[in-house]
Amino acid sequence: MRKSVENLATSKITGGRRVPLRIRRKYEIDRYPNEAVNGAQQTITRRVRGNNNKVALKSIDFVNLATSNTKVIKTKIIKVIDNTTNNDYKRRGIISKGAILETKEGKCKVVSRPGQTGIANAVLLKQ
Repeated sequence: MRKSVENLATSKITGGRRVPLRIRRKYEIDRYPNEAVNGAQQTITRRVRGNNNKVALKSIDFVNLATSNTKVIKTKIIKVIDNTTNNDYKRRGIISKGAILETKEGKCKVVSRPGQTGIANAVLLKQ
């Protein structure tokens, strides 16, 4: 039986102690999630594996909205209505993929990952 990364934990389910065969590698260490909120646009750039850079949004006030007539317009975000990812995200107003936003054009759904890609794209919901 092959041990996975999850087995680097130091205790068994039964409460017994387990000595890991090795420590976690740098590429196995996770980061805190980057959660974009409504506000003046702020981005952060971080180095990721392969010496690449990843741009992430800390806050954003405009969204690229794809309308039904195949045009993309930049529109202001009024508020976050719903976020099916997490009830806590809904309460805190976090903008992630799948979040429903209220804009000047109407309700829209976020289709990009603002915390990963550094841009917020959305599609207009049918009224």
